[in-house]
Amino acid sequence: MSYPANRPDRTRPTDAAAGIETTEAFERFSQRNDVFTRAMWDPSVRSKQTDAFFASYRMEAAPRRGDGFTQRDFALRNAAWLISDVVTNRFAAEGRREGFQAPISYDTPVAPQQVAIDDPAAMSAEIKRVARFFGADLCGVTELDERWHYTARVDTRDMSEAPLGLPNGLTSVIVLGHEMERDLVATYPSALAGAATGREYSHEAAVVMQLAAYIRNLGYEAVASMNDTGLVIPYAVKAGLGEYARNQMVITPEFGPRLRFSKVFTNLPLAHDVPRPRGVRAFCDICTACADACPVKALPYGPPSDVAPNVSAIQGVRKWTSDAEKCFGFWAKLASDCAICMRVCPFNRDYARRRNRLWLRLALSPLRHLALRLARGHGKRRKPAEWWAGT
Repeated sequence: MSYPANRPDRTRPTDAAAGIETTEAFERFSQRNDVFTRAMWDPSVRSKQTDAFFASYRMEAAPRRGDGFTQRDFALRNAAWLISDVVTNRFAAEGRREGFQAPISYDTPVAPQQVAIDDPAAMSAEIKRVARFFGADLCGVTELDERWHYTARVDTRDMSEAPLGLPNGLTSVIVLGHEMERDLVATYPSALAGAATGREYSHEAAVVMQLAAYIRNLGYEAVASMNDTGLVIPYAVKAGLGEYARNQMVITPEFGPRLRFSKVFTNLPLAHDVPRPRGVRAFCDICTACADACPVKALPYGPPSDVAPNVSAIQGVRKWTSDAEKCFGFWAKLASDCAICMRVCPFNRDYARRRNRLWLRLALSPLRHLALRLARGHGKRRKPAEWWAGT
């Protein structure tokens, strides 16, 4: 059994606009080294706490005193994850945790007759309209780039590597953005806030599967994908949806960092979007709000670097890189996810409000230092009880 080369062509023409810089040390990432997957097999990461963390998303949560960690907080979080869990568990007995360690299986066949596509640009516009109809908040299209694909998928029966199983001839990646509820994000860290994450995973599972089914009904291959198969952040940046930031997230002009992303791999003829650098990198160069707020100091200070703190980071890409082991260790202690870095990010704003749109213009301009001063104190934690009270 052969696997794709671990060192494909190192650069692409649009890398510079996307802010992507690879070095001679570049290697494709093995998903087996993702910190969540390592917590299933690597004794240096796996512990009673990490096992309890995963179990808490079922009926084994341990509610405790503290606003945001009561039984109803865990109940809402776990209910929010339900649809995603149903999809993920469908073929777990066969070693495929779809959407996380394996792509999502076809639920509909590829139609035997293809709809003729004479105008890829018009087809891209159609796909974006259909994506919005199904519930995606953002949609962009970019070229398929094997650099960002995992070297293999993970067979969760024994945590061994297996082929990704993508069809031959795929050419494009459709990237979908799904907004997380701002008021829930404001309550991080809490089990309640985890409902914002879970709701979007459940939403994106439905959206990405429906969009893929639409494309297959047109007669083309379409593989629905969530956290599986490849790294979504470089695809989102290449698709023009936003820019990479110090907090390891994609900053979008519509929602800041407050999104989850999914993707569809396809051979449908589509016009590709281009990266849209607007100035986020320059702002992050002078802002350390996320690194300052991280309880375990997992986020970096200083300029981007190609030094990976451990095997749970891709090698040979010059960027801001978190220490995933420290980050996930804190999650395990909480028994819930943490996104303090998202909450405190100055770009985490309601851009329906004019004053926030004006702030964004400042932040992306040479007046970014003024914007940073105006953002002092931004992103304070909201009490989870206030969310329940609707205040």
